[in-house]
Amino acid sequence: MKDKKQFDCVKMMREIRDKISKEISNMTPEQILEYIKKGRQDYERLLTSR
Repeated sequence: MKDKKQFDCVKMMREIRDKISKEISNMTPEQILEYIKKGRQDYERLLTSR
């Protein structure tokens, strides 16, 4: 008998992928690169603020 998962990493990954796909669907390749760079910078800032 399976227990209900508290955390489903596959579901989370799919939700994040779908969100990003919607956000970048109408962007040019240059805009997508800027989107990725900004996301990386935001993530690095988050790590250094801990």
